[in-house]
Amino acid sequence: MSLQVEKLEHNMAKLTIEVSAEDVEKALQAAYLKERSKISLPGFRKGKVPRQMIEKMYGPEVFYDEAANHMISEAYGKAYDECELEITSQPKIEVTQLEKGKPFIFTAEVAVKPEVKLGEYKGLKVDKVSTRVTQKEIDEEIDRERERNARTIDVTDRAVQDKDQIVLDFEGFVDGEAFEGGKGENYPLTIGSGSFIPGFEEQLIGAEIEKEMEVNVKFPEDYQAKELAGKDAVFKCTVHSIKTKELPELDDEFVSDVSEESETVDQYKAEVKGKIKERKEREGKEKKENQAVEQAVENAEIDLPEPMVDLQARQMADDFARRIMQQGMSIEQYFQFTGLSEEKMMEELKPQAEKRIRTRLVLEAIVAAENIEVSDERLEEELKKMADSYQMEVDKLKEFMGENEKKQMKEDIAVQDAVTLITEAAVEG
Repeated sequence: MSLQVEKLEHNMAKLTIEVSAEDVEKALQAAYLKERSKISLPGFRKGKVPRQMIEKMYGPEVFYDEAANHMISEAYGKAYDECELEITSQPKIEVTQLEKGKPFIFTAEVAVKPEVKLGEYKGLKVDKVSTRVTQKEIDEEIDRERERNARTIDVTDRAVQDKDQIVLDFEGFVDGEAFEGGKGENYPLTIGSGSFIPGFEEQLIGAEIEKEMEVNVKFPEDYQAKELAGKDAVFKCTVHSIKTKELPELDDEFVSDVSEESETVDQYKAEVKGKIKERKEREGKEKKENQAVEQAVENAEIDLPEPMVDLQARQMADDFARRIMQQGMSIEQYFQFTGLSEEKMMEELKPQAEKRIRTRLVLEAIVAAENIEVSDERLEEELKKMADSYQMEVDKLKEFMGENEKKQMKEDIAVQDAVTLITEAAVEG
């Protein structure tokens, strides 16, 4: 096999790969041996027809596709290893010569990892983030915890109020005629949830159990059912049951139920304050990191090849499809339910894919510019943390990791160190 590499514009390259005539013959013979069981000719048992007879009957091209696929797979793999390019896309293959007795020649157009021209990445301005915790925030957090521990009770001595959980029958009419999809029986609804069209739930406030009432609404102009869009409707509703949440009292007994650290209300409030502060510090750190990284990426110059973005978008789409399958839904079902298509999804993923690539390339360039290196000892520390999170021995974790995985982990740690570097060098304003 021989290889020629031609650099193209926009970080693309063309590999011209030539396979010897001798290897072409071997590939054609292998194709014949693979395909002969499917071919029969008069006078010969199936699978026993000589190659020369098949080629005479169907032409020498009969085995070209199978032979070409084999040679392309093998020769491109060798060229990939030999060319010393950082290839970042699937190859676009074009056969330029395939003829019995002659070398097989094909080209592979690929994207290569682009160079990054760094701009300013130190001294960038980021927002000053406050970690002060207000009494209102403490009270709201405690109220949410009380809400999570509330018990639901039946209400029989009053009408519907906001936030109530009700069960009702309803039927909708437009111009006095019932319309399709406008009827429900024993339908569960939380008042104020926004589950129904605007105005519906608010009018149920004051409704009494087992007493029919009318709700008058107007469908939005952009309503999904076009035949109802913009029309006035009347819903006849009957509430069958009302339930409400009863929040626990904020006392020491409640504290002992929800906290392992506190025994009194005052201790619990201090605990909640500390957790809110920790969350604000973590979120503030992430916000500053994101702002610093985004500016460093904006300040850099990269000529990004389109096939590299396409490959990243494809990988993201495949990852999404795997997550959907883990939830028991195929990607085809997802497309059916959402009205999306594979082409539309790919187009929507491209901007995110481009941002992800640019960010990684810039951070890798900063790693190189700052000579950031990750020692084996540092890797060992990170492996120990990972093993602890999986509740397994670190040596057991290492058994699942090859050298490539360890190398990738070192690169990821170095990239995170670059994020820390530019964030710490940023100026709060």
